[in-house]
Amino acid sequence: MKILIFAGSTRRDSYNRKLAHAAAGIARELGATPTVLELSDYDIPLYNADLEAEGTPADVIRFKQQLHAHPAWLICTPEYNGSYPALLKNALDWASSPVKADPQWSDGVLPFRGKVVGMASASPGSMGGLRAQSHLAPLLLNLECWVAPRSHAVSLASEAFDAAGNLQRLQNRQGMQALVEQILWAAGRLA
Repeated sequence: MKILIFAGSTRRDSYNRKLAHAAAGIARELGATPTVLELSDYDIPLYNADLEAEGTPADVIRFKQQLHAHPAWLICTPEYNGSYPALLKNALDWASSPVKADPQWSDGVLPFRGKVVGMASASPGSMGGLRAQSHLAPLLLNLECWVAPRSHAVSLASEAFDAAGNLQRLQNRQGMQALVEQILWAAGRLA
């Protein structure tokens, strides 16, 4: 089973990027084939309908292709002011925007429809980013994703990872493993 894992952050020392890489290791241990996508590898401008009218940027199409190619996803979202970051919203807005001149991508929901998506977050606070997840879930449901009922939030993230980027606390390793297992199980049933 292929699983796409990405963080809604491009910050070099992002806790959520560390969480995405830790989740990829867990997915590998479970026999899955993870792809860790880095949003910084894509030149996705701020969404603007006038810019879109000039033509959908090539990196947006590349991003759509990656989303579409994976039946299972795990999104690791930071929490900014109680919600998910603009970077993540912007990438998803572009990915859901129809490309009128392209027969495949004229359906804006195509990259999302039927994907099993799990949510995780890591935050320095005690709630671990749960509020960001609660805002992200309705967006994913609106895009016709199957949102995994299980999620995981890593609180006190500044103390959660060792020098190699591994999760130090047993409850976080177990929580992330249970989440990845559920995503893969559900994606296998829906495929």
